[in-house]
Amino acid sequence: MVGCLSGEAGKAVMQPFAGDLFKGLLAFFLLDMGLLVARNFGDARRASPVLLAYAVLGPLVHALIALGLAKLLGLSTADTALLMVLSASASYIVVPAVLRHAVPEASPSLYLGLSLGLTFPFNILLGIPLYTWMAGTL
Repeated sequence: MVGCLSGEAGKAVMQPFAGDLFKGLLAFFLLDMGLLVARNFGDARRASPVLLAYAVLGPLVHALIALGLAKLLGLSTADTALLMVLSASASYIVVPAVLRHAVPEASPSLYLGLSLGLTFPFNILLGIPLYTWMAGTL
């Protein structure tokens, strides 16, 4: 509401905080997350095989659910691919930030190491091309 009322003048005043500063804060946040993963990734290697499997299979299952919903809703190929990518990536976009504050006793080696150290690279290297192919083919 404040943004609507203040218009362009308010936007110009807030630009250093809402525009430029955001990029810097995002960079520091991502750096912090990366350092946490680097510090804790050794512990993630000793995780249960079930957790390791879920780190790879979970995104595939979520992407397949998204594919089914997209086809049911009649979404375009591009929208289907995007929904699949977002569904498959939810575990490393939301979970680390939420768990860090909501469940402080949770082990960062598991939720950071597996989501950002295993699921993220899997999705970047194999998942996104696979989801895009599946959306176009099916």
